[in-house]
Amino acid sequence: MQIIYKKIDDVIPYENNPRKNDEAVDYVAKSIKEFGFKVPIIIDKNGVIVTGHTRLKAAKKLGMDEVPVILADDLTEEQIKAFRLADNKVAEFADWDDDLLKLELDDIDIDMSDFGFVFGEIGIEGSNPLTDEKYTTKVEIPQYEITGEEPPIEELVDLTKSNELIAKIEKSNVSDEQKKFLIEAAKRHSVFNYAKIAEYYAHQDKEMQELMEDSALIIIDFDDAIKNGYVQLRSEILGLEEQDYEGDEE
Repeated sequence: MQIIYKKIDDVIPYENNPRKNDEAVDYVAKSIKEFGFKVPIIIDKNGVIVTGHTRLKAAKKLGMDEVPVILADDLTEEQIKAFRLADNKVAEFADWDDDLLKLELDDIDIDMSDFGFVFGEIGIEGSNPLTDEKYTTKVEIPQYEITGEEPPIEELVDLTKSNELIAKIEKSNVSDEQKKFLIEAAKRHSVFNYAKIAEYYAHQDKEMQELMEDSALIIIDFDDAIKNGYVQLRSEILGLEEQDYEGDEE
């Protein structure tokens, strides 16, 4: 296996790439900026990406001229298609060990919110970073620019994973009481599109906007967010709020 460098314009995205990765680009760009380009892009003999579309977008965002690549010229066309899908799919089966993850994060001074560990989100199943030890001293509430187009409400949340789990639970042989509990847990896998939620919010009447705010789908006032319990900060961080809080675009 040999890593080579190619001009970024010579690396060609696969036109039928089924993976939606735009929301991950900023995080990957920050990772490359912090740690360097440590995971090469894999390309086929024609320079078309097998895996690494997000890394390519991140590299372009950073203004890079070249990127490291590995040439997978030992695979058939069928194997390349299969590998492209498998490389993304297998990651979905990994999960966090919350206790070990917390130990790791406690020893890191780097602002991990740059890579998706964000105050106010329960991104790690079973734990809220704000109720344990500090994960970062920076509070980030994503800011979105309204474009003026109201998205359909069905595009605000992706229920694919939660619906798959619920269907599996309902077919199971566990008790009704257990099913009810597991179905509630499955709802945690709903994926909200906060950019579209912000857009949708801008077009609603006062009653709907207030309900969205009460549901923490939209945070309009930072003080209200703290008061309502969506964001919990230790007193020393509250003292730094004026100088330390900055809402970054996701």
